[in-house]
Amino acid sequence: MAPMIDDHETRAAASSDKPTVYLIDTFHPKAVEHAKSLFNVVLNTDKEFTGWQDKAKAILIRSSYLRADDIAKCPNLIAVGKHGVGIDKIDKEACDARGIKILNTPGANAQAVAEIVVALAMAVARNIPSIYARQLRGPVPKETCTGQTLFGKTVGIVGMGHIGRKVAQMLQGGFAANIVAFDPYLPAGAWPDIPHTRVPAYRDLLADADVLTLHVPLTDETRGMIGYAELCAMKRTAILVNAARGGIVDEEDLRRALEEGRIWGAGLDAHEQEPPTAERYGALWKLPNVVSTPHIGAATDDAQLMSALGAVNNTYNYLKSLEK
Repeated sequence: MAPMIDDHETRAAASSDKPTVYLIDTFHPKAVEHAKSLFNVVLNTDKEFTGWQDKAKAILIRSSYLRADDIAKCPNLIAVGKHGVGIDKIDKEACDARGIKILNTPGANAQAVAEIVVALAMAVARNIPSIYARQLRGPVPKETCTGQTLFGKTVGIVGMGHIGRKVAQMLQGGFAANIVAFDPYLPAGAWPDIPHTRVPAYRDLLADADVLTLHVPLTDETRGMIGYAELCAMKRTAILVNAARGGIVDEEDLRRALEEGRIWGAGLDAHEQEPPTAERYGALWKLPNVVSTPHIGAATDDAQLMSALGAVNNTYNYLKSLEK
């Protein structure tokens, strides 16, 4: 008679063959289930999560900070799977110094973010929020409303990555937009399928842009790159959209420029303070030509799942590659 096999022991043996990953933040439920097929998963609600810093070789992170002092407390850490493209909350220098791999997911949420860029541009162009706010107080005669169309306008794109590319395709395909782009890092032949003009410096596109949209990370180089001087160089009918990172636009300079009528308006899905509060941004939000959202560009179920799955798969593939 064949010996009986303890099912618990079988599962434990199979489990021991999997790498372990600690989920620092909440991930999409379907991505968590997928992770469990690849890893021994320790959720931040599990009792085993306590003291994860001493144990973790790999973590999955979404919105939490991972500063240099946090990394110093993780002697075994070799991989950080990052939900989303932005790594500004992770101390990259500290990771690099230890050889810790940061595995983010560029492109996973590009479609969703590009769509909110277009939505913000349209909302600002047609003054939708301010008209709606007036309507809540009483009837609004259409003769008192004004706006502008986006069809055939010039769109300046700063940053020619995944999101910038999607924005260019959407505005060119749907609005016959003229695309002017800047990116100091992509090769000269980038975007061969998208008719566009490439400029050598981002300030070169300010005067022509009817819509200026930003798609760069927040770095020492990009912090405050759009200030009062840049805003004054734009058309008075121009729209600024920032769905990238707070800090790229000088917020006080933007408020001043809007109050002075230097540009038509601004659509903001990124602020230096996140989530933004009325205490800090009340004066900006009271302006009728400002549309502000709390960094929701990637806040769709599809985008969240894609980013989460990307972080899980990237981390697993990296760990497996180290075994070869």
